[in-house]
Amino acid sequence: MLRRRANKRKKSAPHKPVIRLPKIVLPTINWRLILNGIVLTGVLFGTYTATTWALDKQISTVRIEGSFDRVSSAQVESAIMPFRHRGFLSIDLREVQEAVADLPWVERASVRRSWPATLVVKVTEERAAARWRETGLLNVYGKLFVDHASHIPAELPRLSGPPGSELEVAERFFVLDTQVQQRGLTAVSLIVDDRGAWELGLSNGMIVRFGAVEVDARVARFFDALDGVLAPISDQVEYIDMRYTNGFAIGWKPGSRARFANKGESAPHG
Repeated sequence: MLRRRANKRKKSAPHKPVIRLPKIVLPTINWRLILNGIVLTGVLFGTYTATTWALDKQISTVRIEGSFDRVSSAQVESAIMPFRHRGFLSIDLREVQEAVADLPWVERASVRRSWPATLVVKVTEERAAARWRETGLLNVYGKLFVDHASHIPAELPRLSGPPGSELEVAERFFVLDTQVQQRGLTAVSLIVDDRGAWELGLSNGMIVRFGAVEVDARVARFFDALDGVLAPISDQVEYIDMRYTNGFAIGWKPGSRARFANKGESAPHG
């Protein structure tokens, strides 16, 4: 009887679940391969460092190339001097280039290395195309590259205008000069005053006043007149005033026998 009860209790006891953890397999570390990689990296880095140190010699020679009229070799060398202590490989070529390009009369500069410790600097000078106001100089692109020039070639045309108008004045001047050269003359000056009025000077001494409004139309009308009635007498004309509504006025040079009267025209304006 006792055995049966024991068996019953034994059968009625709940079974506890068995939790089986997955088997973790750790990878095998090849320490020798890792060590070899570290050693190889160190060797390569050391070789690179030693090679760079050996090649990065201090700049010993500067070779300057270019044709110079206004820029001197001494000016270029002075601009490069702050960089001479740097190494052949570590020197920043862009910084050197900018320092040289900032010199007066330098349009552009290029810098390159030449083995084993030489710096080659090529300089292109600015080409002065016109005088700006009293002491400034414009290049062929209409850029003011010198504010106060110590020497201004006498043959340069004179341009003048409000600050910031350099490019506009230069562009119009070059267009007008091309047009008058086709007619055997040369433009020698172009002035714009503070009101925006334009005045052109020609090589025969003639002054052409266009005013400040309808400038393009007045320019076209001037060349029509120059090709027509003015061509035979242009050397006798001191000025032409194109600021009239339907025509123009002429001022004659002293001693000129020619006479020309404009009648029925309104007074000039603009």
